[in-house]
Amino acid sequence: MASDDRWMERLRLELAWFTGQHRLRGRRAGAGAILRFQRVRPRGRAPFQPLLANEITPKFLDRVLRALKRWKFDIVSMDEVCRRAVTLPERRRFVALTFDGAYKDLATFAYPVLSHHGVPFTVYVPTAFPDGVGEAWWLALEQVIVRESRISLMMGEKEQRFDVTERAQKQELFTLIEEWLRTLSPAELSAAINDLCKRHRVDLGAVSREASMDWSDLSKLAADPLVTIGNATVNYAALATMKDTAAAREMAMGKAVAESAFHREIGHFAYPFGDRISFRRSHVVMAEEAGFASAVSTIPGIVDTEGRTNLRALPRISWDGRRRSLRVLRVLVSGATFPPVKPTGSMHY
Repeated sequence: MASDDRWMERLRLELAWFTGQHRLRGRRAGAGAILRFQRVRPRGRAPFQPLLANEITPKFLDRVLRALKRWKFDIVSMDEVCRRAVTLPERRRFVALTFDGAYKDLATFAYPVLSHHGVPFTVYVPTAFPDGVGEAWWLALEQVIVRESRISLMMGEKEQRFDVTERAQKQELFTLIEEWLRTLSPAELSAAINDLCKRHRVDLGAVSREASMDWSDLSKLAADPLVTIGNATVNYAALATMKDTAAAREMAMGKAVAESAFHREIGHFAYPFGDRISFRRSHVVMAEEAGFASAVSTIPGIVDTEGRTNLRALPRISWDGRRRSLRVLRVLVSGATFPPVKPTGSMHY
């Protein structure tokens, strides 16, 4: 069913290209778009890759940057996004490049491409990960299901056992467990993933450290004036699973740790996971109270001008790494397929 949905979505976007919708201009198309990427690395060869949607190759990133320049988009920083979101429309549309997760492959594979093109970008750092204590539970879950054909874990008060030998079965189980883990509080999630990893001999700490940049990696990026360092809390926990006091503390502490590490103000924030079930209106207010100039979600959409888009609930277009079509990208960043932007106040998103 999910593959059918992806096929229909791709068909819809390809049709938008062929019918010329990407040439739409005016208020409905907004001022620009924020693109969201996560991992950038050469394509793996494993037959089962449940997180493939979160990855692009360095070659594809190069193609994206060349295309955006060819299409005459301004590639801008998050500071510039904030400026354009509150001013009158400009002649050229913008695209901002953002990267979630502070993965090590951003420094290894993405940065050389971005630096070659001389374009600004933002990386959102959950500060527990460069400290080596963050838990990338989604990567550990992937490893467990890739390696094992018989999987057991405690789900609530009951032990569950699964036999998964086929690729489709593994994908179904990954989705089931991932969605369940996303509903848990941070403490419950940590206990559940640690139990799963111990049962199946996966070193959660090592998996997390291997995938993440450390402070040395980040300091090298931060030295580049084209790089904006943002924050994504301390532990990258979905704020909606926490009490308000704990959520506010995660946001404030993440900002403080990053500012101490980089000796600069951290003005931009990303809601962990960022979809509608991961944060609430109260967290939009918290982002403003914490002193962030902007906060980005993963809710798809475009950024409008003259203050019609809330700076602490900015939409982003999450690129699906299973897509290779630049036509689809052109349609998405044009804003033509998104509904008109509705004015939002500081209490809404």
